Amino acid sequence: MNEKIGRRGLLVSGAVVGAGALVSACTSNTPVTASSAAPQAVSAGTDNDKPGEKVVIGFSAPAADHGWIAAITKNAQEAAKQYSDVELKPVEPTNDINQQISAVESLIQSKVNVLVILPNDGEQLNQVARKAMDAGIPVVNVDRVFPDKLSYRTWIGGDNYGMGVAAGHFIGKRLKDKGVSNPVILEIQGIATLPLTQDRSKGFADALQTYGFKVTAQQDAKFTVESGTQVASNLLQAHKKIDAIWNHDDDQGIGVLAAIKEAGRSEFFMVGGAGSANAMRDIQADTGVLKATVTYSPTMAASAIKLARLIAQGKGMSDLLEQQVPQSVTLTSETVTKDNAAQYLPLGFES
Repeated sequence: MNEKIGRRGLLVSGAVVGAGALVSACTSNTPVTASSAAPQAVSAGTDNDKPGEKVVIGFSAPAADHGWIAAITKNAQEAAKQYSDVELKPVEPTNDINQQISAVESLIQSKVNVLVILPNDGEQLNQVARKAMDAGIPVVNVDRVFPDKLSYRTWIGGDNYGMGVAAGHFIGKRLKDKGVSNPVILEIQGIATLPLTQDRSKGFADALQTYGFKVTAQQDAKFTVESGTQVASNLLQAHKKIDAIWNHDDDQGIGVLAAIKEAGRSEFFMVGGAGSANAMRDIQADTGVLKATVTYSPTMAASAIKLARLIAQGKGMSDLLEQQVPQSVTLTSETVTKDNAAQYLPLGFES
């Protein structure tokens, strides 16, 4: 999947740059000689992919209990294979907080050059990440952020609020174009108590409001197929007419779609979330209610490996004038429809 990461756009510290910048970032950090006193732009280079100083990257992530997490590890591994100067040193993936802390400590003790960590819980792993930074090992924090900025060199992750905004605009525009007034719009969340879910719901509500719409009912489905089926069944029974559904997560969406098929309902359309390959194939086929999905791509793990390599080698990114990798990178949530599904399908993950 990650070998085509250049197709994706990244929002980097407020500036949009091609994800290809992670593949072909700036060359050396040799100052450019200016012919006058006025500051001059550093020419973008293209040799960052050439072998450089050997880099050992420690990697820790949760165990693959669903498709998105499995794709995180796969993306990291495949990105590391692209470079002869990178040695990826992964630890056993685990969903146990204490085991992940111990695993990260073992990577610190082995003196890796840089760490890439997707923590089970950012707050609970904050201290061990800070320990790495204090030991001079830069940390690239993926997705679930450490609360202490001194605990990571760079954060990279998705835009949860932006997912909601993208879904809200797709649904709002489609309903407006159809001339629907007072639509019944349902929202199937992941885990309602998580900040990421609340951000997604806030973005969705804000975007819908621009069309004069609001969510009729929402319920969380715990990010599981089984709960997706149960929650969708309940909502379908409670609402005899529906205009649109946004399901936050394509993994749980398998259960949601199964419930819809079982109920024989098709009067509405649905938008998914995260960008699974399964969802994209359904969107391409255009034979059911699923018409779009908004991305929260696990390619962020591949980008994290590339950023870690640049950081360890003291390099920056070619599309930026600065000499160092930015402190934060937020992936844009993109809308995948029948028209562009073929472009995004290689980046999708299997649910």
